[in-house]
Order: sequence, then structure tokens, then C-alpha cells
Amino acid sequence: MLVPALLVLFFCLRGRAGLSPHFLQQPADLVVLLGDEARLPCALDAYSGVVQWTKDGLALGGERDLPGWSRYWISGDSGSGQHNLHIRPVELQDQASYECQATQAGLRSRPARLHVLVPPEAPQVLGGPSVSLVAGVPANLTCRSHGNAHPTPELLWFRNGVRLDGATFHQTLLKDGTTGSVESILSLTPSRHDDGATLVCRARSQALPSGKDTTITLSLQYPPVVTLSAEPQTMQEGEKVTFLCQATAQPPVTGYRWAKGGSPVLGARGPMLEVVADASFLTSPVSCEVSNAVGSANCSTALDVQFGPILLAKPEPLSVDIGEDASFRCAWRGNPLPRVTWTRRGSEQVLGSGPTLRLPSVRPEDSGDYMCRAEPGLAGLGGGAAEARLTVNAPPLVTALHSAPAFLRGPARLQCLVFASPAPEAVVWSWDEGFLAKGSRGRFQVETFPAPEGHEGQGPGLISVLHISGTQESDFSQGFNCSARNRLGEGGTQVSLGRRDLLPTVKIVAGVASVAMTLLMVITGVTLCCWHHGKASFSKQNNLVRIPGSSHGSSSRGPEEEETGSSEDQGPIVHTDHSDLVLDEERALETKDSTNGYYKVRGVSVSLSLGEAPGGGLFLPAPSPLGPLGTPPFYDFSPHMGMPAPCRLYRAQAGYLTTPHSRAFTSYIKPISLGPPDLAPGTPPFPYAAFPTSSHARLQTHV
Repeated sequence: MLVPALLVLFFCLRGRAGLSPHFLQQPADLVVLLGDEARLPCALDAYSGVVQWTKDGLALGGERDLPGWSRYWISGDSGSGQHNLHIRPVELQDQASYECQATQAGLRSRPARLHVLVPPEAPQVLGGPSVSLVAGVPANLTCRSHGNAHPTPELLWFRNGVRLDGATFHQTLLKDGTTGSVESILSLTPSRHDDGATLVCRARSQALPSGKDTTITLSLQYPPVVTLSAEPQTMQEGEKVTFLCQATAQPPVTGYRWAKGGSPVLGARGPMLEVVADASFLTSPVSCEVSNAVGSANCSTALDVQFGPILLAKPEPLSVDIGEDASFRCAWRGNPLPRVTWTRRGSEQVLGSGPTLRLPSVRPEDSGDYMCRAEPGLAGLGGGAAEARLTVNAPPLVTALHSAPAFLRGPARLQCLVFASPAPEAVVWSWDEGFLAKGSRGRFQVETFPAPEGHEGQGPGLISVLHISGTQESDFSQGFNCSARNRLGEGGTQVSLGRRDLLPTVKIVAGVASVAMTLLMVITGVTLCCWHHGKASFSKQNNLVRIPGSSHGSSSRGPEEEETGSSEDQGPIVHTDHSDLVLDEERALETKDSTNGYYKVRGVSVSLSLGEAPGGGLFLPAPSPLGPLGTPPFYDFSPHMGMPAPCRLYRAQAGYLTTPHSRAFTSYIKPISLGPPDLAPGTPPFPYAAFPTSSHARLQTHV
């Protein structure tokens, strides 16, 4: 009986347990945006008593409309156990812990935390919406977010959709622990290219994942950005060039300033400058400085000025010991760079090119003047040469100079020429009896003189003279040595003394004196003779006598033919008796025309000079008539002049007759050929005057 009773009790107790109140649904944590509606669910089973909600332990009430809480209410079918809490609109103060309680059953749900999210407001950028910055100057952009945003927002910077890094975040807390404000500082150094750029500051949080943006525009102030150009860029020296200075600036440009090589160009104003280019513009650039309220900037440019070579550094003279190296250097400037060559004076051979000439192991023959030459530029301007002397230090070079022969026991003079670099310490004459460098010793005396300039680079020259007073026989047989020494060595030469005999010299002098006296006497005699006969000189009018025809045949011509006859057809010259010619008191020759005008008479002036007699001597032979063939003819005018016998007349070198008288009457002969004839031995001087002549019935005389 006991066992069945226990089973009934068990089932009874089990049935009562299935009817106990319990939660079918409990509230859970909830996140709600500010202003939205919040719903906390609560469902009970097997309970029909009072259900209430608590907020942070404070009972909100058991009524369904929750009096005193205008935004709160309970929804659902209470018979079904639905007791859901609603809050609308949710405010920040609604953020709390909520419980659903069945007070009569002693049931409490688990706490549910209501989180109220407050989205951030749009941030504010200090100085916006247009922020003025200075290019090149570091600046900070500040973005702030105010309000009770929950949770605290983050502030981000963007440019053209790209997030900018490097911002610094700051948060300000209020006394109650809440966030007062947050700010983000972006540090940057703007450039002029940032002018007009757009930046975005975005406030973003869980309450507003997309965030809220604030946009600003950068307004950059920057100093002028200058560009300088020249036209033309390449020019010849002396041409005009124009510079143009252009600038962009914010704020606008306030002034221009020009300079060349750092020195201001006086009077230059504005963005344009015109100058005449010269070589200095190649190394002294022109600069343009532009200013505005922010600052200033400049730009410079150098011109490509083409000009001929200009000597910058001349080569320096060198003095080098024999065997050492010698180096010359010169510097030329030009555009384009000039070609520099080295030559030696007196030679066109190019020894090297470039600014340096190196001569290894110089010898004495390398001494001389070396020229550094630059070829003219493209326009043929500039160029030239500079020279320097190379002196090779070597032992002295001694050369014997010509010394005149001397008489025995007479004075003598021996000379030598010394070239040396460095200068010789002394020049010494030595002979069998001793030596002498300077001063006198017995019959010997030494003098030293500077020599004329020798070979280029040969060093200073000296002439050393050894005087000998009262020469002896031994002086002509022995040699005299002239030597010199310097720090590099010694050089010398032997000088011999020539001997002069007295007797041949006396003979030569006597012979010369005799010849001179003879010539003087002959000249004096000839002069006196000609002077004597000159007192009875004729006037300037002479007669020309010609007989028509020749020895090859006679011919007769009428007066008309004779008047127009050619002078090339003349007969031989004959001796005539001009008894009809007389000399008046005024010593003028007058002509008597016995033909009463049949013959024409003219006056002709003939200049005569003394001729050479056969054998080359001058003589005055006695007058003679025409002789046989081969005898030189002459003409005797003494019957007409009342003069003494004249000198004999001979044919001169030029083909005319000569006489000692300054003026005389003679017959003119036209030579068959010009110049002196070539005569065979034994041919008379006037072969054509010795031909036989034929007599003519008529004689024509031209005066």
C-alpha cells in the first residue's frame, strides 16, 4: 500500500512544479542612437501577477503606461506574459541598466544595459572656410568637435579623398568626466602649388560611421616665382640682347631690381632690360629680383656671348739648367674656347697645343723665345700671341773674333766673344808666359766690354780684348787661349795673332799715290785744253749737210721730193767747204743762201761731247783732210771760225761725233743700227765714212 501512495505523491508534486512562474524571454544589452526608440523584451510564463521595470534599481511602476515617465511604456499581452519596455525617443539620460521583475513571484530578469549613442556634430576648422597660409612657412590646421557625442569621435583629415597622416589628436574632459571637446591639429608646410587646395576634416564615431565633414580651402600667399629669359640666347660680342623677367606672386608684384654679377644695374626698372653684350656677360650673369608683400625672389641667367680669344696669363720667362725640364704656361679666354698652339720664334713648327708646353731635358740649342698663340674666334676677332724666353744655363760658349794682323814690335789686339748663363765668373787669357783675367801685366792688358745681344736665350754676352804692346816673334808663333768659367762648367777657344810685313805695304801705298798723281795731271791737261778752245765756241745753231744718194748708186730728187723725203734714206757724210757761212759779232751763225731760196736752210742744235780716242786715251791730233780708205775722217771748221786747229773728231759709243769744242759745226750721221757696233780687229772707227763718194751736179744743204 505504501508504494502506490508514494507514486501518487510524486506525480502530484511534479504537476505542481510545471505550473511555477518563469521567464520565457529576458532583456539584453541594447545600443540605441539618440532619438531612436529602444525596446527591452520581457516574457513570463505561469504568472499572472504584477510585473514592473527598474532603471538602475529604481522602479518605474506597475502600470502599463508608466505614469511619470512620458517617454516610457510597457507593451505586449499581459495575459500571455508579454511585458516589453519601450523608450521613445531615447535620450542620453536613458542610458542605464534595466530589469524586468515579477514581484509576486519574486522573479528578476538579468540586467540589460541600454547604451545611447550620440553622433558627433560637424567639426569646425579654425580660420575656415578659407584658410590663408604663406608658402614655405610651417603652419598648423586645427579641427575641433564640440557637443556630447557618445562615444568620443575621432577627427580625420582628407585631401582629394586621401587621408593625411601626421595629425595630432587632443581631447578635453569636463569636470563630470564627460568629454568636453576634441580637436585634431594637422601640421604642414604649404607650397605655392597648394593655393586653392581643398582639405576635409571628418568627425567619425560608432554613432555615425560615415562621419560628418567640414571642408576648407587653402589660400596661399607666396613670394614671386621668377623666370628670366634672354633674346637672343647666343650672340656675338657687341650685339644687343633683351632680358625679360616674368613672375607669378600672391599678392601681386610690387617691384623689380636688376643686377649684373651681383652689382646693381643703375636705371633699370620694370620687367625688361636691354643691353649690349660683351665678354663679361659670359661669367657675370644677369639677375632679376622681384618683390611683393610676402617676400622677394630672384632668377639669373648667363649669356652665351661669343668673342675672340683674350689673353689672361702670359707665359713667364724661364731660366733652366741644362738637362732639366722646362714648362711654359699661358691662359686664353674665349667663347668658343680658343685653340692654343706653341711655336718657337722664327719657326712655324707647332711644338704643342693647350695651355702648357713642356720641354724635357733642355739643351743649349733649346734657348730662345717661345710663343703661345691663340687663333682668332669665329668672327675673326681677338687672337694673338704672347712669348717668353727660355734661357738654358750651360757652360760658357767662347768664340774667337777676327783680329787684325800686327807688325813686329807693333801693337796687337786679340778678341773673343763669350756667351754664358749664368754669367761667367771671369774671362781669362792664357799663353806660354802666363795668364791674365783683368788689368795689365807687362806687355799685356785685358779689357772686357758688354757684347751686343746674341742668340735668343743665349745669355748675356761679353767681349774680352787682349792688348799687346810691342809684339815679339813668339807672339806670332804661339796661341792665346780665351777661356771662361761659371758654376756649370768651362769653355774656351784659341786665338792666333797674324803677322803683317812692312815692305809690301809701302809698295802698295807708293803705287796708289803714283797712279793718283798721273790721273790728276792728265785730267788737268785735258781741262785746260778744252777751256782754251771753248772761248771760241759756236752758237747754238749748227748746219746739217747731206748729199742725196749713196755709194750704191746716185739718184736725183726735185725740191718737192727732198722736202718730203724720209730721214731713213740718207746718203753718206762728205767733207764740204762752207765758205758761205760766217759768224757775226754776236757770235751767232748766219747762213747765206746762194741758191736764192732753191735750197731750204734750217737751224739745228747739236750737242757734242769729248770722245774716246783709239786705245782709250784723250789726245788732240793735227788736222788732216780725208785720207784713203780706212782713215778715220774729221772735219776742219777753222777756215770759217778763225780758230786754232781743233781736236780730231771720232765716232762716239752712241754713234755721234765728238770734239773738244763745246759746240761746233759737223755733219749728222744716222747710224745704221742702234748701240755700239761690233767691229772686227783693224776696222776703222768710221768705216761708212770712208766709202768713195760720187759727185753730184746739185748740192742740197739743210740747216
